[in-house]
Amino acid sequence: MIDLIYSPEAWAALLTLTALEIVLGIDNVIFLSVLVSRIPEPQATRARRIGLALALVFRLILLSLLVWLTGLTAPVFTIAEQAFSWRDIILIVGGLFLIAKATHEIHAEVEARETEHKGSDVQKAFFWVIVQIVIVDLVFSVDSIITAIGMAEHIEIMVAAVLIAMAVMYISSGPVAHFVSEHPTTKMLALAFLVLIGVALVADGFQFHIPRGYIYFAILFSAAVELFNVLAKRNRSKTT
Repeated sequence: MIDLIYSPEAWAALLTLTALEIVLGIDNVIFLSVLVSRIPEPQATRARRIGLALALVFRLILLSLLVWLTGLTAPVFTIAEQAFSWRDIILIVGGLFLIAKATHEIHAEVEARETEHKGSDVQKAFFWVIVQIVIVDLVFSVDSIITAIGMAEHIEIMVAAVLIAMAVMYISSGPVAHFVSEHPTTKMLALAFLVLIGVALVADGFQFHIPRGYIYFAILFSAAVELFNVLAKRNRSKTT
């Protein structure tokens, strides 16, 4: 452990892996922001905190199961000369879940049905949000930790990178969730991103890798355009 502190290679691995974990965490933050926007405060804040805590717990548990995780990449069965591992199955199921969830939310936004949250309805919605967060946290955690195993040799570096990335996610999730809930067009954009991310996960499950750089560039570019639209709208409202 002491040797790692004075190792330039260890610091380089930590910085690289932390950056990667933060980038991979963008998917999780977007999903959390969309989900919690469906329930009122203070349940939304509680759900977001529980979701991030679960994401951290899942990642730390999976890091402690390195041997088992390595086995997830071993082929389980083959269809038409295409081998599938448990990791592939998890990614495919998780990707399909994201696509279905985002499509459902887009439909709800287009229909623009206003619902009044009362009593047991709020509790049911809160419980369902937590269930969905658990499912997606597990999918993203498996993908994230398997990636970390391939990039770093020491578990101490992996744990440090995960903790730093989760701290960044925790700090950024609040402003992102608030911004999404305040701007409906931004929420629709986030839902479109979830469809894109779901397609990428399914493609990874079928061993057709879509470079994440393309996806995150599209997200950042679209988000920048949407930010300019929000600022322009705010300036127009001030002048009228």
